[in-house]
Amino acid sequence: MRIARTRPGSARRGVATAALAVSVVLGVTTSPVPAVASAETFFFDDIGSTAVPRANCGPGSLPETGMQGDVPAEDRNNGRSTQAYRCNMSLVGGLQDRGGGLLSVTYDHCSYTSTFFPGNLLNPTTPGVQVLDVSNPAQPVLSTTLNEPAMLGGTWESLKVNKARKLLAATAVPIAAGTGYFSVYDISDCAHPRLLNRGAGSDVTMPLPFISHEGGFSPDGNTYWVSGPAPGFLTAIDISNPAEPRIIWQGLHGLGGHGFGITPDGNRMYLSNLGGITVLDISAVQRGDSYPTVPQIATYLWTDGFFNQHSIPVTYGDKPYIFTVDETGGGGIKVFDVADPAHAEIVQKIKLEIQLPANTAANLRSSQGGSVFSYDPHYCVVDRPADPTALACSWESSGIRVFDIRDLNRISEIAYYNPPAQTGKNVQLTNSPHALSSLIGVSLFNFVPLARGVFEGKTDPRVAFGPRAGMVAFGDLSADWCFSPPEFHGNQIWTSCSDNGFMALQLDDTVYQPPANQAPTYGQ
Repeated sequence: MRIARTRPGSARRGVATAALAVSVVLGVTTSPVPAVASAETFFFDDIGSTAVPRANCGPGSLPETGMQGDVPAEDRNNGRSTQAYRCNMSLVGGLQDRGGGLLSVTYDHCSYTSTFFPGNLLNPTTPGVQVLDVSNPAQPVLSTTLNEPAMLGGTWESLKVNKARKLLAATAVPIAAGTGYFSVYDISDCAHPRLLNRGAGSDVTMPLPFISHEGGFSPDGNTYWVSGPAPGFLTAIDISNPAEPRIIWQGLHGLGGHGFGITPDGNRMYLSNLGGITVLDISAVQRGDSYPTVPQIATYLWTDGFFNQHSIPVTYGDKPYIFTVDETGGGGIKVFDVADPAHAEIVQKIKLEIQLPANTAANLRSSQGGSVFSYDPHYCVVDRPADPTALACSWESSGIRVFDIRDLNRISEIAYYNPPAQTGKNVQLTNSPHALSSLIGVSLFNFVPLARGVFEGKTDPRVAFGPRAGMVAFGDLSADWCFSPPEFHGNQIWTSCSDNGFMALQLDDTVYQPPANQAPTYGQ
């Protein structure tokens, strides 16, 4: 069910007040994002209650023992989760070191391991972003380390690659939010990145005025967009000359923000907010207008999941869609028809069985002792933006999941690899957000969907009390958190998980044949 409402004036005044406060603090011109006259806010209150069909696991698989996506409490306690779960996908090679950070990315024959502050600094020899040479996927090797302030300060979800211009960039995000430091590298020789901006953004005495949690490139690589979590502060950094990055637009779009997806022409942004997405017209920035404005086209909110993570614009034939991912709350992945971005419609949802409303108590039962996240997707990648054939997603506690998306009406899971739990290695994995977060044992983000399921009579709360019910502190890493985009490299997927670090995974030929024009993208 969808309910449409116009934006309330009081909310607009609140954003304007916040914008003024931020502009005073940062010393830059800042304005709230204007809504076009017809812009509306749409609420979707349907809760998806159907899971995608399970993968049919072929020879050599070591499948899950419970429901789809689950790592049962018994498996966590008896050590079964340390053996991995695999279905039509296997490990080729990897490099764990001290953990895979939060969001790591790949390019050509290289991978870049993100940093998670302050744990990364406990590794005195390689505290910055690690550059891995994956020329031999069975034996990745450390090539070098990037140690500029942006790389040492924790890159959170800002470490991104632009393939068109062969650039790597990130901002410093020490603890959920950061400001000031931003570095851009030439990765023409991917194993040996070359710093391009030695002044503004990289020099500790020359910070840039922005608030960052996540960042990413426009498709042409001329703009790097930075979003802050609270308030919803959005910044466009012109890097047409990467040696001299300069801020060309800033604004507030709401009370909170996250990642985003940008259409291939660079003119429209699907910006994540706390409970949905906001559609922005960024064409003036893309054109390079002297005084750009960024109008709001529409906002879409829903109760099925929250902390929307990012979106991937795609086309089937000539018709545009987006895949948009909810980081928590059991919302899974939603597919929107965005032929009219001012009146978009949800046409499909992708959920695993462990995420369904009827299973929220079982979800808490098994995830207890695993820290704040339970079973939700984080970043997804399509194998090509036009007529994609496969979607690969990183999943908290459920590993890497791959779906056949050739037909939006018949989406099914075709493979998964949930890496071996690194139980008890909390102290060694200083660059793992999972290890550092495990001072907390309880799955905090599962309580909202659990409460909703109980209130609606869809789940029995007594099921939540299992053999790990008392683990409210000091989690044991009994199932890894996978956050990074799983990127297609032919028939392999390269990605990083928090505890296991970098992994090269092989998809069985029986379930996936890479298209000739494979061009993986996560929307930015």
